[in-house]
Amino acid sequence: MITNLCTLISEDFEKLKENYPSVITVGTFDGIHLGHRQLIKKVIQISSEENLKSIVLTFDPHPRSVLENNKNISLLNTHQEKENILIPLGLDFLVKKKFTIEFSKMSSVNFVKNILIHRLNLKHLVIGHDHHFGRNRTANITQLIEYSKLYNFKVTQVDAFKLNGISVSSTKIRNLIKDGNIDQANRFLGYNMFLSGTVVAGKGRGKKMGFPTANILLEKLKIKPGNGVYLISSKYAGIKIYGMMNIGNNPTFDDKSPSIEVHFFDFDQKIYDENIQMQIITRIRNEIKFSGSDELSNQLIEDKKKCIEFISRNKKSP
Repeated sequence: MITNLCTLISEDFEKLKENYPSVITVGTFDGIHLGHRQLIKKVIQISSEENLKSIVLTFDPHPRSVLENNKNISLLNTHQEKENILIPLGLDFLVKKKFTIEFSKMSSVNFVKNILIHRLNLKHLVIGHDHHFGRNRTANITQLIEYSKLYNFKVTQVDAFKLNGISVSSTKIRNLIKDGNIDQANRFLGYNMFLSGTVVAGKGRGKKMGFPTANILLEKLKIKPGNGVYLISSKYAGIKIYGMMNIGNNPTFDDKSPSIEVHFFDFDQKIYDENIQMQIITRIRNEIKFSGSDELSNQLIEDKKKCIEFISRNKKSP
């Protein structure tokens, strides 16, 4: 089992001044899904076989958030979440390059020469099956092979990772999450999708019905599942707790603004202004407009029963 933590390198690359010869993979790695992990495993394998330092080069902010000016951007991970997932995977270095409009105009050959070769001492590059890079993402494997001959490095292209015959990609996972298909999204990710946010005061309706809720303010650009009710888990003071989360507009009360509300089971702590992370385990039902609070309360009782039954069915043996 890999336990070593990699070194995080920011823009200045100062900690790489020793100029270690390296094997590198490059990308945004949104979600760090099973396909990404296949690439990273290949990098670590080559690192061991060829005595090279293993590097993931990624970008912050996400290129789309810069090029599209944050319009309609929904990300599987914030950059901090991405770092938290990548750092324990057994790499030597995680290199974070600031993505700017100016950087986006760099030609593919200059990116290879000035960043990968001169700054990171590239000896072997590992890329995915559909990798494009450079200005307007116009360069691909054909150009890379030409550059590899010019600058004396190897290129390994890894086939698409498929699960049950379906290739895994960040775009597919985002679409699954938006559609509320959390089960399939989690399978493609290789872990339970999670949300992080700050607990803020709500309108207190849940408490009056016997289901007090924590209202969650998400970080900007973080993707949200489609409207509905979900089983979630979290940790508080080191203890795992379960609950159910509603995402939507509260149509029973004709609310217009979307909200995220979580009712934790057997939990009565005051957690306003605290930051919590929730794993989304499965979808319970769609969002429904009820005739009033009594009908909604009865449905919440049924939702909780379904959640408890799911937890019981899927509890791992000691």
